[in-house]
This record gives sequence, C-alpha cells and structure tokens, in this order.
Amino acid sequence: MVGTITGAAVVTAPLAGPLIDRFGARAVTAGAGIALAAGYAGLAFAPLPAYAFAAAALAGAGNGALNPSQSTLLVTLTRSDRRHRATAVSRVATNAGIGIGGALGGLVAARGLAGFVALFLFNAVTYLAYVCVLVAVVRDPARPEPVRGGYRIVARDRPFVRLLVIDVAMIAVGWGVFSWLAPAYARNQIGIGTPLIGLLLLANAATVVVAQVPVAKLAEGRRRVMMIALAASILVIACLLVVAAGTSPRMAYPALVIAAVAVGVGECCYTTVLTPLVADLAPAGLRGRYMAAMGLAWWVGLAIAPTLGTPLLGRAPAAVFAVAAAAAAAAGVSALTLERKLPDASRLTPIPE
Repeated sequence: MVGTITGAAVVTAPLAGPLIDRFGARAVTAGAGIALAAGYAGLAFAPLPAYAFAAAALAGAGNGALNPSQSTLLVTLTRSDRRHRATAVSRVATNAGIGIGGALGGLVAARGLAGFVALFLFNAVTYLAYVCVLVAVVRDPARPEPVRGGYRIVARDRPFVRLLVIDVAMIAVGWGVFSWLAPAYARNQIGIGTPLIGLLLLANAATVVVAQVPVAKLAEGRRRVMMIALAASILVIACLLVVAAGTSPRMAYPALVIAAVAVGVGECCYTTVLTPLVADLAPAGLRGRYMAAMGLAWWVGLAIAPTLGTPLLGRAPAAVFAVAAAAAAAAGVSALTLERKLPDASRLTPIPE
C-alpha cells in the first residue's frame, strides 16, 4: 500500500506539469491538497483492502502533484533575488513538520487501530486547512503565455537534463540511502535500538531546521555549482562515517550521529540552490513542466536507494555506502563541469536588494 502511494506519485508528477502551466500553480496545489485529504480520509474508513488501495492511489496522486505545484507557486510569488530565502523558509517548515509529525504520530499510533484512524483523519484535516489558506490568502500572479512544445523543449534543454541526473544521484544518496538504508544498517548490522535510530532521524531534521536559513545566507553571492559540490562532498563524508561505524562498536553511535547531522547540512547546501536554479533555467510558460520534471527526479532518486541497496545490504553493507559515496562524488564533479553550460545570470545565488 505504501508502494501504491509512491507509484501513483511517480505517475502524477510529470502529468502535473502541463496542468500547472495551463491552470496556474495555486489551482493545482489546491487540487493536490484536496486529493491528499480525500485519500487519507479514505484510508481511515476503508472497510476492505481494495478500498484502501484506491485511497492510497488517490493520496499518492495528490502527493505527486503537490511537490511541483507548490515549488512553482513558491518561486512565482517570490522575487528572483529572494527565492533561495523563500526556499530555505519552506524547508525549515517542512522539516519542523516532519519532526513534529514523527514524534506525535508514534505516540498516537501506539494506541492501536483507533490511533491510526485518528492519525489519518488529522492528516486529512491538515491538508484541508492548507487548501483553505491557499484559497483565502494566496493570489496567483498573471500566468504567462503558453509555450508550444511542452516536454519536448524540456528534453532539449541539455543543462537542465544534466541537472536532473545530478538530482537523482543526490536524492538517492542524501535522502534515499540515509532514510531507508542507514536505519536498517544501524539496527541489523550494528545492533542499535529503534529509539536511538529515531533520535538519528530527529537529529537530521533538527539540523535542517537550525542550519537551513544560515546556509541560504552563506550561499548569497557564491557560485551555485560550488554549493552543490560542497553538498556532495559532505554526503561522501557521511557515507564513509557510516562505514566506519560498522568497524568500531564503541564509536558506532557517535559516528552515526555525526553522519546524520552532516547529511542535514548537505541537504541545506543542496536545496538552497536547486529550486531557484530550476526557476532561472525554465521559461516562464514552462515553469510547471520544469518543476514537474524535477519532482519526478525526486521520486526516482528515492526509489533507487531501497530498490538497489536493500538486496545488497545484508551481504555487503559496507559496499552499499561505498557505492553511495562514489555516486555523490560523481554528482559533485558533474555539477562543477555543468557551470560553463549555464546562463551567466543563473550561476550565482543573488544577494537580495
């Protein structure tokens, strides 16, 4: 059922792009929120597995559309010289929500079936509240003239396609490996208990909340590809720390804590420049499709890590993180060589007036 949510998101993400460009980011974001609310409410009351799968598919469709439409709305409502700051604030809110939801959700779910029903319903209510804010407060600016060619133009934009490949690698390592594989490695190979693993994830989310805005200010006036390369280097170090944790029982947990914090800092460096860079590369009339393509890269990156890494984790766990480190290093080198293909105006993170 969880796979249904992810699979529907993968399918929906590219389909959302033309809708965003045609009807506006606010309308698609509101529609995605309504789909998510209906999907999670359906999970609360599903009497049979078939109904639950249908509700999960609806929630997944909303999830796939929400990411690109919300990103497009964010960059549309923000001046170009302040998009990195708006992205930083959005990331802080997202990780604060993840931390609060994870902590409270675990306590509520411990109450059994009634707890899960309450969680699903509360999740639905939060999405409806978000839609109400969009309708009541947010106003879409005038939509640009549509551009003919659609995704064909996106596919011919070689710097952007190169950035998509980099993004898949960075998401697979920074989010996929450390969200899916590192906890399993810590539990099964090192013997760390579930509560301590939960603290690792909390440390990662807390790091983003604390560091995202300062990192965004640090990036101002600096080359964007250097921030991506810095993020990739930090992910390489984090992967090597995880490998080292398996060789020293005494230092295993401290090494994992440092790795979790490092991944959080790397995420901050990467996300500070990614969305504003995509917004700069995209023609105004195709911004929805560009953001949707980036959203698809996100889901592909998340899927790659558990799909390819889980079978290898039980046989050669160190090799999993060594391969992840190599992928992050390759992404960093590719980002550095990408700069000469970027438009001059998009190479630096602007300093707000």
